[in-house]
Amino acid sequence: MTTVGDSNPAGAVDSNPLEDALTHLQCVVVARRTRTNPEHVTWQQYDVLENLRLRGRMTPSQLSDSLGVSRQSMSKALRFLKDRELVAQIADGTDRRELTTTLTDEGREFLSRAADSRRAAAAVARTVLTPGEQSIFAELCQKVADALYDHTRTPLEKDA
Repeated sequence: MTTVGDSNPAGAVDSNPLEDALTHLQCVVVARRTRTNPEHVTWQQYDVLENLRLRGRMTPSQLSDSLGVSRQSMSKALRFLKDRELVAQIADGTDRRELTTTLTDEGREFLSRAADSRRAAAAVARTVLTPGEQSIFAELCQKVADALYDHTRTPLEKDA
């Protein structure tokens, strides 16, 4: 006898409802993002753009420190973003070797499209969740996100 919870296709690994729900949500969110991201900006590159939007002009070393990535990784991300004209870099200050990175109009437009997509997803969620469920969902998402973030931090970062 098969029940609703037993809908496991032949050869599939036993499932865990929480893991399956997180996986499915992640797949849907990534698919939505892919459709609204013709520039193929990665999550790390998106984080660079958001940091520049929130904090203004930054040096590559400030960006790599704020995102916890190597200078080499940041250099590669910035090269990609510059090639797509989403950021600009100029020599600034007394040390002409140090570049300052800023958003371009194209970068601001990209972030605006991303925000529109997030708002559209939230609007869909509002149509299927009651106000109480929305509050609970938001609280639970934040709780899980905080735990995942804390779990990925190194012991030294946790002590800081």
